[in-house]
Amino acid sequence: MSMIRTGAALLLMALMAACGGPAPVHEGYPVFQGETMGTYYRVTAGLKDTLGVQASLDSLLRALNLEVSTYIPQSTISRFNQADSLLELSVDPVTGAAKKGGNPHFLANYKAALSIYEKTAGYFDPTVMPLVNYWGFGYTEKRKVTEVDSFLVDSLKAQVGMEKLSLEVYDDGAVLRKLQKGIQLDFSAIAKGYGVDLIGQFLEEKGCSNYLVDIGGEALGKGERPGGGPWKLGINTPEEQAGLDDIQIAVPLRDQALATSGNYRNFYESNGVKYSHTISPKTGYPERNTLLSASVFAPSCTEADALATAFMTMGADKAFELASSMPMVEAYFIVSTEDGSMDARFTAGLASIIQQ
Repeated sequence: MSMIRTGAALLLMALMAACGGPAPVHEGYPVFQGETMGTYYRVTAGLKDTLGVQASLDSLLRALNLEVSTYIPQSTISRFNQADSLLELSVDPVTGAAKKGGNPHFLANYKAALSIYEKTAGYFDPTVMPLVNYWGFGYTEKRKVTEVDSFLVDSLKAQVGMEKLSLEVYDDGAVLRKLQKGIQLDFSAIAKGYGVDLIGQFLEEKGCSNYLVDIGGEALGKGERPGGGPWKLGINTPEEQAGLDDIQIAVPLRDQALATSGNYRNFYESNGVKYSHTISPKTGYPERNTLLSASVFAPSCTEADALATAFMTMGADKAFELASSMPMVEAYFIVSTEDGSMDARFTAGLASIIQQ
């Protein structure tokens, strides 16, 4: 399963510039932007009062990073990963929700990840972290695997599985317990989506009903864009040589989230073998199948983000079957064919959207 994402998987059409470029400010809709989680964020919002919004967004995303970033040694998730057996959490004993000043973002990501883990039969599994590190895509030293140690891969795979964790809530707090040594978590395939939803919640609390939030290509659009009509986004062409402005298809986004995962940007070659960042929790090895990219439409970006990763690990057929069975979820898959070309496959609910 991929726990490291491919960067900008979407291009925001007309209103947004390419990843890393300046974002034009459309009349009436200010744009707030910055850096977070190793990528960019851009927020286009129909706010009348913008005083303090930029600072609030930066603060909100810093707080999130301090709980879920494996690249920050003192973060909540890093403390859990470094712990021998457990992590104490500050939670409400009645609701099980994190107390103010406690670990709300870590706990929310954990619960959301557990839900997607169950819905995907383990194809989305944030405990794959030790394997992600082994293959050189994690928070440890970036290195290429020149000779695969299958015995080590098997031993690390034995540490994978959300069932090897236990969240125990008590009268005065909670404990996330490791039921097996070596368990580590990685929320990088769900945290950006969660961050998008977090900003959306912030905007709605300020009375904003028209906005587009984008963190590294994971996006949530609500209401209308400036001038009316739905927000419009593009799904990148999944080719190594393709630029960030190479679009496979543009789609409207109506009060929903869109996230894309693919293997065409984050990979390396070693001894003539290509290793992608999508690590399968089922095999312990980088996943190889005909699915080039998976774009997921869902009510929340948290869910869309995680499902896009799970679908890449499943492969086209299993992913299409699951996506078609999930209420309020649609998916657009780009697959490679036997003759080396690309083909698109999408769930029934996207038919009318794709034709627009």
